[in-house]
Amino acid sequence: MRYALAVALVVAGFLADPVPAAAERLVASLTNHRVMITSNYTGVELVLFGTVERDGVGVARGPYDIVATVIGPRDSLRTRRKQRVLGIWVNTSARTFIDPPSYLAVLASRPLDAITSADNQRRLQLGIADTPLPELINNDIGEVSNDPFRVALVRLLRERGLYSEEPNAVTFLTPTLFRAAISLPAQVPIGNYIVDVKLFADGNLIAHTDSAFEIVKVGFEQFVVDAAREHGLLYGLATAMMALLTGWIASVAFRRD
Repeated sequence: MRYALAVALVVAGFLADPVPAAAERLVASLTNHRVMITSNYTGVELVLFGTVERDGVGVARGPYDIVATVIGPRDSLRTRRKQRVLGIWVNTSARTFIDPPSYLAVLASRPLDAITSADNQRRLQLGIADTPLPELINNDIGEVSNDPFRVALVRLLRERGLYSEEPNAVTFLTPTLFRAAISLPAQVPIGNYIVDVKLFADGNLIAHTDSAFEIVKVGFEQFVVDAAREHGLLYGLATAMMALLTGWIASVAFRRD
């Protein structure tokens, strides 16, 4: 009876004195939530900005660190390994990646190792190295450590400007106000993008928020995309006729009498 009464008192104490809420709240937004691609699009730069709001009750921590991860639309990708056989370069093996991000940018206020531990980086999937890129291996989905196909995929996407990791891209203008520039190259895929922003202090994650933007094609480019998607047969016939007409005009223009 006394044991039951003691347990009841402990539970009542927890209910009467709940765990205090975090002292910080993270607020972030973007300068533009819709990027329009036209015929003269050569890339654009969005600005992520935000602030750390303190509730004035809890004990505020600091200094702060920010890690912002920009994730583009997902789509399956296939990498191939070429080898020279009898003097000819041929594809000898391939690997399919299941829905990896088509765009991935990791922006941080400091190097990730200086912000938090390696265990936290793996658990929170911070950085390109700890971002899951599942592969289709023998009809099974999994990941292989030190996989050359993964290394090649990340290298190729880095070269195209679609994957990047910048350790000093987030700047604190004041102890609580920050900004970062998100670079979107000319070949950036269209679709919806997620911006995940995490706040760290003393190596620990203390708050996080997210924002989003979309990249769309407008004008003639969007008309062509819609025509190819919704009227595939007519689009193919029109393309073939344009090719024939272009060839005929070229033959007339450069004909030698």
